[in-house]
Amino acid sequence: MITELQCVVLDCRAPRELADFYASLLGGEVDRPDPRWDCDTCWSTLHTPGGLVLAFQRVADHRPPRWPDQDPPQQLHLDFGVADLDEAHEQVLACGASLLDAGDDRRGWRVYADPAGHPFCLVRH
Repeated sequence: MITELQCVVLDCRAPRELADFYASLLGGEVDRPDPRWDCDTCWSTLHTPGGLVLAFQRVADHRPPRWPDQDPPQQLHLDFGVADLDEAHEQVLACGASLLDAGDDRRGWRVYADPAGHPFCLVRH
C-alpha cells in the first residue's frame, strides 16, 4: 500500500451548507475538530458514521456540472446504496436535492444533484 484515502473533496460555493446537506443524507458530524485541517468559511467537513470523510472546498467561481452534458464535466460522482429507492427519493428531495434522471424501476438507480450541482446516484441494493 502506498497511501490511504483521507477524504473526498467537493468544490462548491458554500462549504458549510453542502456539508449540512450531506449530513442530512448520511448522518455524521459536520466540522468535527481534526488535526489534518482547519474548518472555516472556505473549508468544511463531514465525518460519516462509517468513517468516510467528505470535505467541501469553497471555490468562488465554481461552475456546477450539467449532467449528462460534459461541459463542464462532472469529474466524479457519489453513489449511495438504499434499500427503498422511492422512500430515499422523497427524503433526498426534502433535503434539497434535485432529480436529474429518474430512469426506470428495472434500472435500479436514479441520478440527483446536490444543492451545489454535483451529481450523485441512489442505487437500490
